[in-house]
Amino acid sequence: MLYYLYEMNHAALAPWRAAADAGLNFWTSAANPLAATPMGRNMAASLEMFERSTRRYGKPEFGIVDAIVDGKAVPVQELQVLNKPFCTLLHFQKPTVSAQQKLLIVAPLSGHYATLLRGTVESMLSHFDVYITDWVDARTVPLSKGSFDLDDYIDYVIEMLRLLGPGTNVMAVCQPSVPVLAAVALMSAAKDGCVPKAMVLMGGAIDPRGKPTAVDRLAKERGSAWFRRNAVMKVPPPHAGAGREVYPGFLQLGGFLSMNLDRHTEAHRELFWHLVEGDGDSAEKHRDFYDEYLSVMDLTAEFYLQTVEKVFVSYDLPNGTFMHRGRRVEPSQITTTALMTIEGERDDISGVGHTKAAHKLCSSLPSEKKLHHLQMGVGHYGVFNGSRFRRDIVPRIVQFLNAAN
Repeated sequence: MLYYLYEMNHAALAPWRAAADAGLNFWTSAANPLAATPMGRNMAASLEMFERSTRRYGKPEFGIVDAIVDGKAVPVQELQVLNKPFCTLLHFQKPTVSAQQKLLIVAPLSGHYATLLRGTVESMLSHFDVYITDWVDARTVPLSKGSFDLDDYIDYVIEMLRLLGPGTNVMAVCQPSVPVLAAVALMSAAKDGCVPKAMVLMGGAIDPRGKPTAVDRLAKERGSAWFRRNAVMKVPPPHAGAGREVYPGFLQLGGFLSMNLDRHTEAHRELFWHLVEGDGDSAEKHRDFYDEYLSVMDLTAEFYLQTVEKVFVSYDLPNGTFMHRGRRVEPSQITTTALMTIEGERDDISGVGHTKAAHKLCSSLPSEKKLHHLQMGVGHYGVFNGSRFRRDIVPRIVQFLNAAN
């Protein structure tokens, strides 16, 4: 019912958004002599704030057209190399660059689109042949395409690693850390020739038991049954996935915003005054960030609930009880894939020690193939994006992957 009310509210506001757009055009038009007055700037700022706060943000584009390789700009072409019902594998091809190590970036399936990792991709493109998982919004996938759960997620990762072939490196950002570690463990146990040379796990909940965050405590206290009753809904018409049970993106977004509500409120207050004062550069930075941050997608209910139960409630991976299609997942089977873990000192989603726990689980891996990095002064987002990521973390990743290969 809540999803239907959300859609009805969005539809009811459509005429008001159209009116706000028309008003904004009027109050920002160069032909309007009042546009440059304090009243005109206040009207324009108010109308833009209304439009932005009621808009449905669509899927952003990566928009990466070039990369810096060896100090020179080279063209980049975005290609689709594998299409699955719930994911597309994208390749950022650099036609003028000779062979580089392949790097599969597994983007989080946690409410935001893969474009949230645009900065991560841009940084890695300077050093590697980059691929990324572009997850599909579950509300756009018809019921006829079947279900998608955590087992399917692991299967997707294995299929992609086999497609890219031997010697590929894999990077998991946040949520994928558990399924990527599981995929590599399963491939190692099967002595798969395409097991990756190295994997980088960043800000992931490998073992959330130590220093639990608010996210961890909520999941543990409520349990998956509570989330099924309160967070799972059916997609309403006219979406292609009508009837599919999902965890809606707007609920996840509400959770993200509530964790730092004061900061987001202050950011929007500052945007208003930037618009009034004509500070275009500051306003544009705000727009770029929130256009991405407010773009959310639905997750299939079966994937979401399995993740809550296995990762945050019963701790299957550290407890040695994680199963994939009847097979036990044993990270101790990993003997050749080098492991790097990265955490942020101020991460309020995946706490310090949660990702590092992978080193203990990969007990058969020699110490020289393991590396942990704790980045001081950054939160969850700073683990994979921003100035400190580019300055401090990227060089360590590059050095680690080059040494592993």
